[in-house]
Amino acid sequence: MIFMNTLKYLQTHEYLLDVDLWRLFANLEELSQTSFGFVNSLFRIFKDYVDICETSPSLDFISVLTKYFQGSLCQSHQTYCLNYSAAVFYLESLKQRHDFGIYLKWCEQNEQCRRLHLPELLVAPLHRLTRYPLLLKNIWKRSTDSTEKIMTYSIKEKVEKSIRDLEGKVKWLDSFQKFRHLQEIVVWPPLWDRDKRFFIPECLKHIFKEHMAENILSPTNRHLLYEGKLTLAESTRFLDVYLFLFDDFLLVTKTKRNKKKLGGSDSGLMCPSLTPELQTVIKEGGSCTVIDQPIPLDRLVIRSLDPLHVSVFGLRNAFLIQHENRYRQCIAAFLLQAQTENIKRTWIAQVTAAISCFTKSQETKKMSSFTLPAESSEI
Repeated sequence: MIFMNTLKYLQTHEYLLDVDLWRLFANLEELSQTSFGFVNSLFRIFKDYVDICETSPSLDFISVLTKYFQGSLCQSHQTYCLNYSAAVFYLESLKQRHDFGIYLKWCEQNEQCRRLHLPELLVAPLHRLTRYPLLLKNIWKRSTDSTEKIMTYSIKEKVEKSIRDLEGKVKWLDSFQKFRHLQEIVVWPPLWDRDKRFFIPECLKHIFKEHMAENILSPTNRHLLYEGKLTLAESTRFLDVYLFLFDDFLLVTKTKRNKKKLGGSDSGLMCPSLTPELQTVIKEGGSCTVIDQPIPLDRLVIRSLDPLHVSVFGLRNAFLIQHENRYRQCIAAFLLQAQTENIKRTWIAQVTAAISCFTKSQETKKMSSFTLPAESSEI
């Protein structure tokens, strides 16, 4: 609140006007009021119990727990938590500014901050939310009234479910944001640019319209399992590539960095789940250009290579990826080099596991399609 109120004050005096309060603090004010109200209500119960302990047999928690946990307390935390990861990343981008750095240092000198920095304070509501079930569990354990025990346990279950739902929402939101940024930086070259063997006259190019990348890179259609930077060995050179392993195909792209930033590249700062390598590409206004068509996992073969066979070419930690057609003929091959032996093993393990899961899911689909519906009694 010290950081937020100070920023509000500065903005009323026309400083740091371009800093977005909501992106940084979300509904912190509402959350603070609700949390403070809950704590005050709890302490009021303790005080009333101490004041009239001779006549009151037990503490009455139910009214307070019901009011807050079935009211706005969990909802306020959910709103804040859903914004948290984006807020932290937004804060990191603002730290690069001199004027914002002065503002942070001034706030940190306040005694109430206890020498804590803003990132350490922003995470506190997340920790508090996860501790509420523990508080409820302790109240439930020490309760002697059977009705109170049942109601407390029911509230605890609802809060735990709320936290599980929140975890799912956060994961989905991170995935959605990441796919949105991937759609912006992954470039799909047309057939005639991707493979020079094919000659397509200008008058016919409209026939070969590629499918929209938004449909291919969509969080509703597939999940990103693994990704990373590798080196591709070509006949005359080594090429920096970036691989995306999805749950149904592998995508090989080459990273391209521009000296001049592209217009919308700053939008990458809004996605904290992007890897440092992709963040660097975005900051430099670069892109990831697809080298070849996506490799379906049921058409992919991965092989670890003996160092004895490839060390003569200056390759270390190498492995081979083959793309086979439906007749099991190899139509593309990628000789890849990892930075370390451990990274190589991880890639092989991840791809192998993805192929296994994909194969099982396809077999399950086939089995379900062959299952005949129950015969109608009218036939």
